[in-house]
Amino acid sequence: MNLPIILCIDDDAQVLRALVRDLKSKYRDQYKIISTADVKEALNSLLELKNKGETIAMFITDQRMPGVEGVAFLEKAISFYPEAKRVLLTAYSDTDAAIKAINKVQLDYYLVKPWDPPEEKLYPVISGLLEDWQTEYHSDFKGIKVVGQQYSRTSHTIKEFLAGNLIPYKWLDIQTADEATRLLTLNNLSHDNLPVIFFEDGSYLINPTIIEIAQKVGLNPQVKHDVYDVVIIGGGPAGLAAGVYGASEGLKTLLIERRAPGGQAGTSSRIENYLGFPTGLSGAELTRRAVTQAARLGTELITPQSVKDIRQKDGYNKIILEDDTVINTRSVIITTGVDYRTLDTKGVADFTGAGIYYGAAMTEATACRDKEVYVVGGGNSAGQAAMYLSKFARNVYILIRKDDLSSTMSAYLIEQIKGVPNIILRPKTEIAEAKGSDKLEQLTLMNIETSETTTVQADALYIFIGAKPFTDWIALDIIKDEKGFIETGRELKGYENFTRIWKENRDPYLLETSCPGIFAAGDVRARAMNRVAAAVGEGSMAISFVHKYLAEVK
Repeated sequence: MNLPIILCIDDDAQVLRALVRDLKSKYRDQYKIISTADVKEALNSLLELKNKGETIAMFITDQRMPGVEGVAFLEKAISFYPEAKRVLLTAYSDTDAAIKAINKVQLDYYLVKPWDPPEEKLYPVISGLLEDWQTEYHSDFKGIKVVGQQYSRTSHTIKEFLAGNLIPYKWLDIQTADEATRLLTLNNLSHDNLPVIFFEDGSYLINPTIIEIAQKVGLNPQVKHDVYDVVIIGGGPAGLAAGVYGASEGLKTLLIERRAPGGQAGTSSRIENYLGFPTGLSGAELTRRAVTQAARLGTELITPQSVKDIRQKDGYNKIILEDDTVINTRSVIITTGVDYRTLDTKGVADFTGAGIYYGAAMTEATACRDKEVYVVGGGNSAGQAAMYLSKFARNVYILIRKDDLSSTMSAYLIEQIKGVPNIILRPKTEIAEAKGSDKLEQLTLMNIETSETTTVQADALYIFIGAKPFTDWIALDIIKDEKGFIETGRELKGYENFTRIWKENRDPYLLETSCPGIFAAGDVRARAMNRVAAAVGEGSMAISFVHKYLAEVK
């Protein structure tokens, strides 16, 4: 954490050197002492310091300076740092200026020059003021700040991207955060510019795209090699496991993720049945550990970047990215996982990102404090989300079409839900309509047996109604089942067009697709187990088949 700043200004270089010398000898361990003889330079630096998240504890400024007097400087400075203590350096004859400063800028002290000896005339004053400042001081967040509207789809997308990529940020709602209004005002921005992201270097982006954000924070580096041994498409548990094992076994490994590492597992508030973590761990923590491990071993990660095609030519696979970048690789592992299925009920699409969310319990949970929240779905993801949301919401209602959760949710999670008084199960219920103005406000619920409807207040709705494979982008002759999941191994022989596509003198390996050298692992694969541990196992197993394939084509 950066030290708070004491900013000193005096156009007399000799006085300024003496002041800085005395302050550093006493306060250098607790405060950063910076100085300038140019009051205009000091004014110009305030906006940059504020945008960077730096903290100024005290201004010490001379009164008689060319261009801008000390009182005028303090008037402008307090709009940036209203909590900072204000000290005016004056001569014996400047009492009028001191009185003026007390009235205009609530001056904390006027210090008469010279202040020798500092042990008697400087340090007691400065120490007292700094102690007062410390009692009221709350450290400013040092990092990315997102200023936006709570029920904005664009703001939600940005928050989801930053959280998914494990980038710390501070959310500032323009409706409730004074700091948000202050940052806009100081930078001459308006509500029309929202959302705005302020970065640690003091720069900002207005209504940025995800690609712009990724480039700014260094998430999308350039491809380093002409040819890779293996390219992994998808950064969920299967893809990350493949990255760890591929790099650790000496393969030139590249992982491409279209949104954020972790996949659906990465958004889970709690995973309690993963081997080796008896108290459970969050999806974000599992993702953080896996990304760190893969990077340490040598896996390159590109995100956010989508693959739009795979082409095979002359024994190589060509990965075509959305920006038309071509990556050459000897083998491919597809681990793109699944997307949440959307709810086509009337009104739901109108409020998606503005009170209605798909699998975003972690990102938006704090906005649900003391609110009425609904969760649709009876699987483990829905149950984990309900448990997490119950810590914030007044009530959490789980809507399911069945009589109970026993056939869709793990027993340990059902028991946990039963023990939480503000989680209410609503069986045999579905949503007939979502209503609101600029955000979700009401839901019309229908009993599926009687067709009776009721309208309820709803501040947020989280949807977990199953998943579909993310395979629509695949144009190559990769055989998929009727639901779009990728077929692998011996199951491929059951398809009529398999013999037309497969020209090798061997059978496909267990996780190999109908195209030699292209493998699939995790939830995107037909008949996958849909468990984190299973995905990790398949991702690591896929690397062993990559080795076998590479040995054949050498």
